This record gives sequence, C-alpha cells and structure tokens, in this order.
Amino acid sequence: MGRRRNKKGRPVSGWLIIDKAYDFGSTEAVSKAKWLFQAQKAGHAGTLDPLATGVLPIAFGEATKTSGYVMDAEKHYRFTARWGEARTTDDAEGDVIATSDKRPSREEIEAALGRFMGEIEQVPPQFSAIKVGGERAYDIARDGEEVKLEPRQVTIYDLQIVEMRSPDETVFEAKTGKGAYVRALVRDMARALGTEGYVAELRRLAVGPLRAEDGITLADLEAMASVEERDAALLPITHALSSMPQAAIDGPEADKLRRGQPAVISPATAKGVRGETAGVIEGVLAVLHDDAVAICELDGLKLKPSRVFNA
Repeated sequence: MGRRRNKKGRPVSGWLIIDKAYDFGSTEAVSKAKWLFQAQKAGHAGTLDPLATGVLPIAFGEATKTSGYVMDAEKHYRFTARWGEARTTDDAEGDVIATSDKRPSREEIEAALGRFMGEIEQVPPQFSAIKVGGERAYDIARDGEEVKLEPRQVTIYDLQIVEMRSPDETVFEAKTGKGAYVRALVRDMARALGTEGYVAELRRLAVGPLRAEDGITLADLEAMASVEERDAALLPITHALSSMPQAAIDGPEADKLRRGQPAVISPATAKGVRGETAGVIEGVLAVLHDDAVAICELDGLKLKPSRVFNA
C-alpha cells in the first residue's frame, strides 16, 4: 500500500476576524490569510462585497465545522444610502439606470422605517452570489441578461438613522438575519420614499459575537514577523459559539464524544444547561478546559454528539 500523502500546511485551528479593506474580495482575503498562516484548511463564514469593509470571519481547521453556525448569526451593519440614483448593482460599482429629484426628509424616512423591520419580503440584488440554474446571478447579470430572482423572507431586527449627512446621504445602522441584503434594503426603502437609492458605503460591524473592534487587517498580519506571532490573533472555536449553552466535561467523557459515543454528565451540569426546559436540548457545546469537544444534543443526562472537534 502507498503511503498517505501529508496535507500541506500547518494544522492550525481557530477563528480569525479580518477587518476587510475596501475593494478587496472575500475569496482573495481567505487565500491571503491561509497563506500567511500556512494553514492546511481555511474558509470564510459569509461573503462580504468587495466594496464593503469590516468583519470577515475566517475559520481555520476544526473551526470550519462551525461556519454554518456563524453564517446563521445576526449581522450588524453601518451603511450610507445615497438618494436620487438607482444603479445596476445597487451599490457604487454599478451603472446609473434611473434618477430622481426627490430627497427624503428625516421625518419621511423615520415614518417608513417600520415597514422594513421584522419579517419582510426582499428580492435579492441581481448582482448577488445566488445560483440561478447552476450559475451565479452576478455572472448572468454581467453578461447583460436580466436575472429573475424570487422574493424571500428575511429578518431585519433593527434599523435606525445614525446621521443625516446631507440631503443626498443618510447613514443607518441595521441588525439583520441570515440572507438579508443591505443593498436590497436601501433600494426598496428608496422606492417606498418615492425616490431612487443605492448603497454608497457599507461596513459590517459584527457577525454574532465576532466584532470589528476585535479584528485585524491583512496589512497588520503581513507586518508580523512569524506565523507564531499571527497565531496570537486567532480566537478559539468556543468564542464563535458563545451563544450556545455549554456543558463542562472531563477527559474520559471527552474521549467518548470524540469517538462518536454519548457521554453522561452530572444532574447538576444538566440542570445548568437546560434550566427549566424539559425534553431534548439541541445545540449544546461540550467543553473540556474551555476547549470545544463537540456540539451535542442533551437527552436526559446524555450528551449525544452531532459534530465532533479533533483535539
């Protein structure tokens, strides 16, 4: 039998919060970070448009198993709506396709905000990564074809005016659920206000517990002298899963979970996890000395692993 080929790179694991620069693609940022860390495996949790800045969560190694949980987390944005023009991409990159002399007042905008909070229907921008017939919508749109995208239900948890910068520009902050597009939000708000609009600036401030103030730029990472120095910028898997209930376990129980077997916890630990909730509890994080061992369901006193992290 032939020998198994070793994977290239270091078996590094953890989350990196990149404060992405303007006009830099998400895939490009992941490739750069993977190279800087000499990592075997890396991926991002949620694309950020090239013209947007801010939080781009990058998972290395075992943390890639938790990317779905991070992508499902609440997003926090600050953005600037520019009134009076519609663009093909719904941001500053596109061509102007419509204009309006109408400039909404603060009072008009505030009166309309309630229509765009909660569960709303939203048609994604034509220039988006959604697949249509096996192709990305933005590829079809770049070929000059019209993209037919169906409306989808999204959640806007909060939407507030931050600043009326000028008659042409309003700065907002929004907290959104999975799948919501800020570009579509501004486009639809503008139409509801009797004008046209697009996103002139966009910054993602947080994805779940991953915040911009805890982030680092690729330029700062490049300036570091060694991968060991860069490793200090990594956050543990548990940081990204901090909203999950946690169950502390010991070494033998951790070994069982890592083998895919159920582990038994004490009644006191189980009560601490479930509180007054009866029945099976999904999404419990088993931890050993603050290290993530497995994501489990708690059934009685049994932790049953659904996703296991290698030591």
